[in-house]
Amino acid sequence: MTGKPPYPPFNADTAVQKVRAGEDAWNTRNPEAVSLAYTEDSRWRNRSVFINGRREIVDFLAHKWEYELEYRLIKELWSFGGHRIAVRFAYEYHTVNGDWFRAYGNENWEFSDDGLMSVRHASINDVPITASERKFSWDRSGPRPSDYPSLSDFGF
Repeated sequence: MTGKPPYPPFNADTAVQKVRAGEDAWNTRNPEAVSLAYTEDSRWRNRSVFINGRREIVDFLAHKWEYELEYRLIKELWSFGGHRIAVRFAYEYHTVNGDWFRAYGNENWEFSDDGLMSVRHASINDVPITASERKFSWDRSGPRPSDYPSLSDFGF
């Protein structure tokens, strides 16, 4: 089967794998690569923005990461069943003006049989923080180191 393993229906192990794969991909900040985890006709609601299809996903993510600098994301499995996964997450970033934020949120995901995400609903809240309040500060862009704390470890 083509697509993106692991494939649904998910169990506890494959759901955790899928969540970590999503986190790792988003931490690359590469819109084209990230978009390949979604179906061609994927539908999103991200905050109050509605996005349809890979081309709009790429455009959305490119704009996002031009604004959200030094983006660092941690996701954690909340629940799963069949073709669906719910996650909670937090990420930190700063703007070109140097203003830091931590965003907290929840996502509901639905996958096609080939493991590509067909539906994504994200609810997100931004909280201003100072640079000294940052928690997500691994050295480089890309995946969070395997020994780095989780959201639960931070108490988020």
